Amino acid sequence: MDSFPLVSVIIIIFIALVFDFINGFHDSANSIATIVSTRVLSPKYAVLWAAFFNFAAIFFIGVQVAKTIGTGIVNPAIVDNALIFSALSGAIIWNLITWWLGLPSSSSHALIGGLIGAGLVKGGMKVLVWKGIIKTASFIILSPFIGLMLGLFLMILTLNASRFATVASADRMFRKFQLLSAATFSLGHGMNDAQKTMGIIAVVLFTNGYLGPAFYIPFWVEFTCYLFIALGTMTGGWRIVKTMGTKITKLQPIGGFCAEPAAAISIIGASVAGIPVSTTHTITGAIMGVGSTKRLSAVRWGVAGNIIWAWILTIPISGILSAGIYFSLTAVFV
Repeated sequence: MDSFPLVSVIIIIFIALVFDFINGFHDSANSIATIVSTRVLSPKYAVLWAAFFNFAAIFFIGVQVAKTIGTGIVNPAIVDNALIFSALSGAIIWNLITWWLGLPSSSSHALIGGLIGAGLVKGGMKVLVWKGIIKTASFIILSPFIGLMLGLFLMILTLNASRFATVASADRMFRKFQLLSAATFSLGHGMNDAQKTMGIIAVVLFTNGYLGPAFYIPFWVEFTCYLFIALGTMTGGWRIVKTMGTKITKLQPIGGFCAEPAAAISIIGASVAGIPVSTTHTITGAIMGVGSTKRLSAVRWGVAGNIIWAWILTIPISGILSAGIYFSLTAVFV
C-alpha cells in the first residue's frame, strides 16, 4: 500500500472518516435512546439534537484522547499505512456486524482491537504500548460500573428530591430537564469518540512526514472528525436504539434524566484524562443503575448479558479481523 504514499494517505483518511461516520451512526443510539424511549423527542428531532451537540464538543475540550489513540496503543515508529488500513477495516466490519445484530458494542474498543491485532502481526508484543492499553482496558470494566453507580445514585437522589411532586408534574418537569441531560451526554459522546478518528488520521499524517518532527492534531482534522461523527449520528442506528431504549429496562423521563448525566460525567472525566472509553458501555451501565432502583428484576439481565458478551468479544474479534487483513495485505503487496 505504501508504493504510492500520497494516494494511500488519502485513501486511509477517507476510510478513517467512514469509520467516524459509522461510529456516529452506530453510537447514535447511546445519545438518543433514552430521550426517544421516554418520548420526549421524536427520533427525527432527537438525532438532530444529538448531532448538534456532538459537533459542539469541538469548542469544549482539547485532544488528549486523540494523542492516546495516536501514540498510546501501538508504537508510532512501526505504524505504516497498511497497519492503519487493517485496523480501521477490522473495526468497521465488527461495527457493522454488531449494528446488524442490534448489539451496542464499542466502536472505540473495536478500533483499539484493530490496532493491537495489526500491530502484533507486524512487530510482535514489543510494539504494544502497555501503559495506554492497560489504562484503556481497565475502563472496559470501570466505565459501565461508574455509569451504573452514578445512575443509581442520581436516581435515588432525584426520587427523594421530587417525592412531594405529583406524577403528572414530575413527568412534565423531567421531560424538559431531559433535553438538557441528553445534550450533555451528546457533548461527552462527541468529545471522546470523535477524537479516536483524529488520532488515527494524525498518526497517518505523522508517519508519512506531513506533520513535521512533532506529533500534533491539526485543526482541520479536529473539525472534519467532529463533523463526520455528527453526520453519522444524524442517520441514526435504529436497531440499537430499540435495545438501549426498551430492551434493557423500561425508562420514564425521570430515569432518562438520571441516566444521561451519570454517563456524561464519566465520559467527560475520562476525556479530560485522555482515556478512550466506550460511551456504549457507560450509558448501558447508567441505564442498568437507573432500572435497578425499581427492583433488580426491572433490568432484563438476559439482554444485558448478551451486551456484555459483545463487549468481551469486541477487542479480540476486531483484532483477529485486522490481523488477518494486515497479513493478507503484506502477503500481496510485499
